Amino acid sequence: MRPTSLRVLAALAAANGMLMRRWDFVAAYLQGELQSCEVEYCHAPPGYATYGADGCPRVCLVEKPIYGMAQAGRRWQRS
Repeated sequence: MRPTSLRVLAALAAANGMLMRRWDFVAAYLQGELQSCEVEYCHAPPGYATYGADGCPRVCLVEKPIYGMAQAGRRWQRS
């Protein structure tokens, strides 16, 4: 969320006598960058899995922080 958008929401809440209690920055985690030393792999989602010649499912290299990763919050704050 942009700082300007946050200020507008806070101003609207204050003008209408509302309280702002919770924040959820789900999409913000995708804006960070993993460092080159952080290599993460995950399984493909159901329906997208592909299998190698040996019959084992392939894994995907994670290039951006994903919501729920331990590094996601730290990377978002540093970007």
